[in-house]
Amino acid sequence: MTDPFWLTVAVTLLACALGITGVQLYASGARRHAALVARLDDTAAPGTGGRRRAFRGIDRRVRRTALGRGLELRIAATGRDITPGEFTVALAVTVVVLWTAGQAALSPFFGPICGLLGIWAALGYLNWQRQKRIEKFINQLPELSRILANATQAGLALRMALSLAADELESPAGDELEKVAQQLAVGTSLDDALGELAERLPSRELVVLVTTLVLANRAGGTVVSSLRNLTETLEERKETRREVRTQLSQVSMTAYSVPVIGIGSLFLIDNMQPGALDRMTGSGIGQAAVVAAFALYAVGFVVIRRFSKIDV
Repeated sequence: MTDPFWLTVAVTLLACALGITGVQLYASGARRHAALVARLDDTAAPGTGGRRRAFRGIDRRVRRTALGRGLELRIAATGRDITPGEFTVALAVTVVVLWTAGQAALSPFFGPICGLLGIWAALGYLNWQRQKRIEKFINQLPELSRILANATQAGLALRMALSLAADELESPAGDELEKVAQQLAVGTSLDDALGELAERLPSRELVVLVTTLVLANRAGGTVVSSLRNLTETLEERKETRREVRTQLSQVSMTAYSVPVIGIGSLFLIDNMQPGALDRMTGSGIGQAAVVAAFALYAVGFVVIRRFSKIDV
């Protein structure tokens, strides 16, 4: 045995030991990274009830994009127990199914149109859920203002009054105020926390309430009388909004029924004369006519919805 031999053995053993240590450190770091990402995902998407979310890799990729961040805010405003990644996968599956169904039931030309309708329907569902939650939150604003007035009159600070209101009110007001209380607990200013609340659930009533609370917090004066007057005003606006919504319900139904009748007529034509849609969309003129018809239906829907929208 020569000295170079033992030197080679020693270097080899040292390299093996360093390699094993490096693999162990890498595995430990990977586990910590995965745990940290899981905690961040739980923080970014509250309200999931501790369930194990699917498509985590897709969810992380979606959140990194500008569209993904906007989608995350929109989903958060709906209060639904779903992540941006899950919504993206569900949207993709819906588009594929509608695309295939449109090609099979009507004609190949209608496949992309049905796919676009699927995207429109999914985004419309989010907007509907968001608006529904905003309306429910607006209906809770008089009670919220009353609780804040009573709490501040009893000598509680505004931060404590918001925490008390979060415990007293039901969802969605209770959930949203709980988020505000958590932000205040970690050092977020009252202006920023209430400003984010107004951005999540935009409405004139909430903006008035937030402005009143922010100005009172900055001035340091009492807010009891302002909140009392605001409570009465919110009650009156609540009744007015209910009456306006009832009067315009028929117009709103018309906006949805017109496109449904148009799409239903396509199925009726195809059943009465099988292959008629294939012949109609087989030429450029027919395809242009179909696209123009769908565009006119979309314009009619938007115009009717605009007429039925009255800001109170």
